[in-house]
Amino acid sequence: MKLFISAGLTALASFAVGLFFPWWSLAIAAFLVAFFSKRTSLESFLSGFLGVFLLWSIMAWSISSCNDHILAHRMSQVIIKNDSPLLLVLLTGLAGGLCSGLAAWCGTGFRRLFKED
Repeated sequence: MKLFISAGLTALASFAVGLFFPWWSLAIAAFLVAFFSKRTSLESFLSGFLGVFLLWSIMAWSISSCNDHILAHRMSQVIIKNDSPLLLVLLTGLAGGLCSGLAAWCGTGFRRLFKED
């Protein structure tokens, strides 16, 4: 249950930070959420990955569905050589999830430099 709360906080913080700053600022949000929550390294990575993976996937799908996936069809043919907008959306979520998961993992490691759990 706490994993999903951390994932929700990471998603919420990443969304809020992403409104005002560049896309990579989600790593700072995930780092801070993991730094202040007392989780293991694996739990931090999973919560960071899951939160932003779902956030970016849902946002990419909703944006793409507004224009009947026209751009997603074309870009999936160029990038992955396959006409699959869903796969492109999942790859988008994977990219954001990995960035956020690694930042959360680093946040836990950084906390352990200063505190003993």
